[in-house]
Amino acid sequence: MSDLVKIKTISQFHQVNGLPAPIHPLISLVDYGAMYENVRPLHWSQHFYSISLKRNVVGKFRYGQLDYDFDEGLMSFFAPDQVLNIESHEMDYTNKPSGWILLIHPDFLWNTSLAKKMQQYEFFGYAINESLFLSEKEEAVIISILQNIEQEYKGNLDDFSKNIIISQIELLLSYAERFLKRQFLTREKNNHEIITRFEEVLASYFKNGSLLDYGIPTVQEISDQLNITSNYLSSLLKHTTGQNTRQHIQNKLIELAKVKLSTTQLSVSEIAYELGFEHSQSFSKLFKSKTSQTPLEFRAAFN
Repeated sequence: MSDLVKIKTISQFHQVNGLPAPIHPLISLVDYGAMYENVRPLHWSQHFYSISLKRNVVGKFRYGQLDYDFDEGLMSFFAPDQVLNIESHEMDYTNKPSGWILLIHPDFLWNTSLAKKMQQYEFFGYAINESLFLSEKEEAVIISILQNIEQEYKGNLDDFSKNIIISQIELLLSYAERFLKRQFLTREKNNHEIITRFEEVLASYFKNGSLLDYGIPTVQEISDQLNITSNYLSSLLKHTTGQNTRQHIQNKLIELAKVKLSTTQLSVSEIAYELGFEHSQSFSKLFKSKTSQTPLEFRAAFN
């Protein structure tokens, strides 16, 4: 694998991809087709957000041990300092890539309503294979918003320009949330398979002594076994069950705790230890938050 290239500025991104210097240093809409002949094997991270809408994507993208090639239109999202690899590239003049990449430096969002809200959009942590596939009608909506953003920062900037651009970015992300929810519905069979595998992986942690040996499984450990990102797994679970991955893990712990409290004479500290907690206080706090009772109150009420 090639050395990691760290792209810190939008100007550097333009330079690396053989593009003219950006008009605005903190926000830029890039023509993906113009990058076509410059795409090459690359291992890089960038210090800014990017939102892409592409067709006939160039190159083979690698996440973990899996490769993904895409010819269909897709919309993808990358947060600052996320690492991405393009491992191979074959020129295809019959299906020239097209699309747009919106680059947004965190400094552009400073002191705006969107600065903190960006952390709430879980799809910025999705992998390429978890991207949003758009219909032609949906593509038209996104392209229209991107063009509005470009027109605003390319025009004569005034006191209203930044607020207008920020509102357009928020609108873009709201549509992305809507379209992703639609995609969860249209991929019901695939999502059901992921949830079934998730339940199997989670159950294995609680059956084979892993809790005692390795502690409570993390969201990342479970998502790694499923070969999907932790953000995508949580989004999928919240859409289908109303609860994220961490809540599912906690619910499983409480189920086991109730069994031990009602069928054994183990102390609260012993139960906490067997369930992978380093401190019994942490176990008791979680138990009460989930049941409105302390472990001892539950045991007394059950008996």
